[in-house]
Amino acid sequence: MLTFAAIDIGSNSCRLKIGRVVQHRLRIVHEDREVTRLGGSVFESGIVSPEAMAATLRTLKRFYKAVQANGTDRVRAVATSAMRDARNSRAFQAWVRDETGWDVEIISGLEEGRLIHRGVVENEPGAGGRCVLVDVGGGSCEITLSEHKRIHETISLPLGAVRLTQEFVRSDVPGKDEVHRLRQFIDRELRRAKRRIHPDSVRLVIGTSGTAAALSDAGRALGKGRASKELIPTGTVRRLTSKLTKMRTGERSAVPGIGPKRAEIIVAGAHVFAEVLEGFGLPGFRYSPMGLRDGILAQMLAEQDPRASVHQQFERERWQAIEEACRRYGTDPRQAEPVRQHAAQMFRDLAAVHELPPEYQTWLEGAAMLRDIGKFLNHQGYHRHAQYIIANSELYGFTPQQRVVTSAIARYLGKSRPAPEGRTMRQVPPEEYEHVRRAVVLLRLAVALNQDRASDVLKVRVLVYPKRVLMELLPGRTGAELELWSLRKEAGYFREVFGRDLFVALA
Repeated sequence: MLTFAAIDIGSNSCRLKIGRVVQHRLRIVHEDREVTRLGGSVFESGIVSPEAMAATLRTLKRFYKAVQANGTDRVRAVATSAMRDARNSRAFQAWVRDETGWDVEIISGLEEGRLIHRGVVENEPGAGGRCVLVDVGGGSCEITLSEHKRIHETISLPLGAVRLTQEFVRSDVPGKDEVHRLRQFIDRELRRAKRRIHPDSVRLVIGTSGTAAALSDAGRALGKGRASKELIPTGTVRRLTSKLTKMRTGERSAVPGIGPKRAEIIVAGAHVFAEVLEGFGLPGFRYSPMGLRDGILAQMLAEQDPRASVHQQFERERWQAIEEACRRYGTDPRQAEPVRQHAAQMFRDLAAVHELPPEYQTWLEGAAMLRDIGKFLNHQGYHRHAQYIIANSELYGFTPQQRVVTSAIARYLGKSRPAPEGRTMRQVPPEEYEHVRRAVVLLRLAVALNQDRASDVLKVRVLVYPKRVLMELLPGRTGAELELWSLRKEAGYFREVFGRDLFVALA
């Protein structure tokens, strides 16, 4: 049975969740959490302090032992807001890699929102309709409008509890001026969100993360013992926020669900929650323990198990993101589709030749769809522009490394060839160099099969022999002479990469 581990290195705390695949579903076998306040020094000085690094690394070493003890097959460690802002984030990543072997992936706020959404809607009853998700973390706040388990709109705002506490709540009991400045800042940021998110007639609001958990427990206590799944009304949240603001830290820590660590930052987090609920006219919220780690686990399951229920939804989101990127940069997905189909065929028919990992079919097809988006910037050198756009765009479902690989495959369709010392290939992990090189050849073949064809898609039969490959073209109404010439031009590079001769003929 496959076992996955998801590690969330947040601005306030680090969290671990390990899941084992049982009958195409995840069964959680281990969880751990530690408050490390990684973002405390970042939001004040712009760098992670040595003390915060050391505290976080001690926690990650504990996680490492748990990962080893559970026989984990794959680990994905992600860092969020603090690492996005820290000037010395690479030093932290290098330290973690040296001590654990893990490559910490710094994800964007939008990717964080997407993964939180995936973790919640896959596990939370009632989240399949129209709902709003609010995640107030240590460094940022993600607000997502979801419809039928799909993201309608999401936004990430710098409204994390640790960040706002560092900036605005300097006193044990904040004064009126501090509270006024805090609320002004929250209101200004929420105006941006209101331009994009319109939660009309939404009745279900799900709050995630530690701030939501604390407010839920404290709100139930204030409301005299409501059931754990019941809504915490907006009015209750506002009254609780006002009450907590007037307390000292020691008093706040005694409130049910808050405790000493959360008491230091709960005032800022509570104000964010209250302003979000009131500003959007929402009735209140229901707490969910699901979040970023669950989304990471769901994505790993979707990538590894095609029979899992989450797989199809995950793939749909990926291709929606690719099609949206095509349209955003002036490329018609319908015109790119024949190249994608031929790229997929080359991957299948030449599997014994290229020996690429199965996931490369997705990166190859993505590159086939996006290869022309560089023309949005300039037709001259558009392959270079396409590489830059793909690598730096927000493509839901693609990690930064996966975007780099996809962009590198799309880059080398002109005269240049992938070389380790090149600017593009320096971004690719060394262990992926040869894989990218082989995928580039497959995409070049797919492009060669589509030379200015309007609607007459060429059919091709591929025959693989020990020392050679034969491609037979079945000409359509408009013939295949141009494709025949283009494919023969690729024969030399094909032989260089795969060590086999490529012969092309008309059937």
